[in-house]
Parts: sequence; structure tokens; C-alpha cells
Amino acid sequence: MRYTLGTAAKATGKAKSTILRAVKSGTISAKKSPDGSYEIEPSELHRVFERTGSQPPASNETQPHEEQGATLRFRLEIIEAERERERTLLQETIADLREDRDKWRQQATALLEDNRPKGFFNRLFGR
Repeated sequence: MRYTLGTAAKATGKAKSTILRAVKSGTISAKKSPDGSYEIEPSELHRVFERTGSQPPASNETQPHEEQGATLRFRLEIIEAERERERTLLQETIADLREDRDKWRQQATALLEDNRPKGFFNRLFGR
């Protein structure tokens, strides 16, 4: 079982950017998938970075089914938390964009409804 950048980061306790930097610099060899993600062999990853105690072994075949289920539930909870965080950020962005749109709309409406006299002499003589 190969690691993705995210699972490699969890397995080592490092940031994804640290793992990616190591891959791009050639410190760690990785295979690039057709979808653009990286696949890193566990032995290659742990040759450079130590394994943390929180990550289960790379091979699921060595784990009992209960541990696999717990691991999958844990991963699912992490994914759901990330999705909720992203959803919140998107909702905040949408609210900001709507607020900006409304301000621009008010400004455009005010400019269209401008009834001040046009031209220098009209303004000068108040016509």
C-alpha cells in the first residue's frame, strides 16, 4: 500500500508541504499518478522520515478487522471535519462576495440617479 502526500504526512507527523518539498528535491522518490497525485512507497518515506506512533502500519493485511474499521472510521471523521471546514469557508466567501456585490450595485445606482447639473457653466450658475 502506497502513501499519498496526506497519508505520508500523517504517518510521519510532518506537513504535506514538507513531504512534497522532499519529493520535488529528490530526497524521496515518488511516482506521479495520472490524476496528478503522488504515490510514495512506505519504505522510501520512512528511509527519510521516522514513523510516528499515531499512524498504523502501511499494510492493512497485518491489522485485525476491528483495527481496520477503527482506522477507517478515524479517517472518515477527519475527512468529514475537513469538508465541514471547507464548507464553512466557502459560505463565508459567498457572503463576502454578496456584500461586495450589493455595495457595487448601490454605487452604480447612485451614479445613475445623479441629478446634479451637468457641465461647468450649469454648475457655476446653478442651472
